Order: sequence, then structure tokens, then C-alpha cells
Amino acid sequence: MSFFSGASTSTAVSAPAATEKDIEVADPPTDSISSLAFSPQADYLAVGSWDNNVRIYEVGASGQTQGKAMYGHQGPVLSVCWNKEGNKILSGGADNAGRLFDVTTGQSQQVAQHDAPIKSVRWIETPQGGILATGSWDKTLKYWDLRTPNPISTVQLPERCYTMDVQYPLLVVGTAERHIQIFNLTNPTTAFKSMVSPLKWQTRVVSCFPSANGFAVGSVEGRVAIQYVEDKDASNNFSFKCHRRDQSPTQKDQSLVYAVNDIAFHPVHGTFSTCGSDGTINFWDKDARTRLKTFEPAPGPVPATAFNRTGAIFAYAVSYDWSKGHSGMTPGHPNKIMLHACKDDEVKRKPPKR
Repeated sequence: MSFFSGASTSTAVSAPAATEKDIEVADPPTDSISSLAFSPQADYLAVGSWDNNVRIYEVGASGQTQGKAMYGHQGPVLSVCWNKEGNKILSGGADNAGRLFDVTTGQSQQVAQHDAPIKSVRWIETPQGGILATGSWDKTLKYWDLRTPNPISTVQLPERCYTMDVQYPLLVVGTAERHIQIFNLTNPTTAFKSMVSPLKWQTRVVSCFPSANGFAVGSVEGRVAIQYVEDKDASNNFSFKCHRRDQSPTQKDQSLVYAVNDIAFHPVHGTFSTCGSDGTINFWDKDARTRLKTFEPAPGPVPATAFNRTGAIFAYAVSYDWSKGHSGMTPGHPNKIMLHACKDDEVKRKPPKR
């Protein structure tokens, strides 16, 4: 369906102001950036990279950044997250290992193990305490209590884990072959619901609503689906096209199609961002079904994004995502992290239409 009845009008109003430029993070990783995560307690940003390292930056009040710490994996880092207290960083990598970095001691240790790369790590804050969830290409989801060396439980997935997100008590896993598994974490070892993605092409990302009653799915075919968990809300499910371009200015055919690489929900307003291999970023309001903001195109693909805990800062990476294979890896390709100060009109929901 056509999502944006009013897209043209709203984008015309919010033309990018030339005054405030997004700020570039100092000393970025030396290879493509895979994931970004802000601490839930302070403005610290963890960054995972294909150069095998996780870097932690402190973000000052005016957006200036300072590298604070770095620790390594034995292979590319594919996912990073923080614990609730903001004193530990968890990461998963192509070395099949999950690692924990203690911010206070500066020490890192292995806390999880799979038989294939760990594609996604997420911290789950349960009433009984914190748990680490790891999703892997070995087709399993494992839950870890960090005080014990073995997983609490292992769940067989239908295929390789490509993406995972948590908003307690909801956990959603997207795998190869377009399977989506929905878990209610009060019963974490059995899928509450299994479905095939509403999108026809490979799943790139799933992201849970802050309200924990649904999730967004992004695919390689420049499309996003908004999906509610309960059947009673099914009438609110829809999908829309984004991250597409016209072949030429004369042909308005939207025939150049790019992957949706990441979806991040605003922690306060529940609006969300999408970013793509076309180098563009958009902010959307799913309830008003409208686009709130379009960023100026970045000089390369945008592989990962994150809002900080207050939703005042939006971080995005610009680096090659291998969407065009080896030939797309040109010398001098940008590899950087940018910080955008969010204005209210970019992230606040639109009032419902009368």
C-alpha cells in the first residue's frame, strides 16, 4: 500500500536547515562499522567494527567526542549492547564468541560461545535479573547468566539468526529464509509465535516497538513492515517502500532498490528511523503513517544507527556494507560515525488526523 499520503507536503516543510551540521566522531574504527549502541545511563557510545574491535566513546554536551576504551575479538565484531546499569558492554563476533567488557575495571572476558559467528547480542532485564541473549549463524538462540559458564538454555531456530531485538517481555528473531520467531520472555525457550516475514525478500533487521506490542521489519528490497504481535491488532499491520531511487531524473520509476540496514525507535516518542545502503536516513511516525524527516544523503551506505537514552542524540555510521560486493569497496571509501542533534519536530509524533 502507499504509506505516505502526505509525504510530499511534510518533507517540503522540514527542509534541512543549513545551520547545524552533524558532528563527526573523532578516531573512528579502521574498517566498516557493524553496530552502534548508547549506554542506558550516560552518553557513552559503543561501536563494533569489522576491524575486530569494540570502541567506547564519551559524547560531551556539545557533541564533542573522546575515545575512552577499546577491546578486541578474534574476528569482526557484528553486534554490541550494554547492560541496564551501563557498566558492562556485551559484544558478539565472527570468532563465535560473546565477550563482556567491564567499564569500571577495563577488563574484557569471554562469556558466550557458539559454533558459528554470533550475529546479534541483546541484554534482557528480567524481574529475576539480567540475562544475555545471543543469536548465531549456528541456528541457535542462547540465554546466558553471566555468573555461570554454560548457557541457561539453548533454543533451536529454523535458520541462521540475522537480526534480533528485545523490549521486555518481547523478543523477536529474524532468520535466513524470512522466518520470524516471536518470544514472550516469561516463557523464553518456546516461540510464542512463528511466522514468515510479511516482506517478500531477505530480512535485514527487526526492531521492537518501545510499547513491546509489535515490531518493524526491514528487508533488502527497500521496504519496511509494521507488524503487531496480537491478532486483534492485525488491522494496524502495513508495509511501505523506502530507500529507493529513480533510474534517472526523467524516469520516476523508483527502480533502484536498496537494503534497509537498520531501524531504531525513539525512546520517548516511539517514532523511528530507517537507514539504507543508498546512504539516506528517514524519520517516520508509524501511527500517522507519515515521514517526519529526510537527511541529506551520506557519502556512502549507512549500516547502523542508534538513539541515546533521552532521544536527543541520533548516531549513524557511514561505511561500506558490501551491498555491491567486492567491486564496491573503492579506495578512500568513507568510514565514520556522525552525531545528529534531534529537534522536536523531527521526532515528535504528528497529531492524529481529524
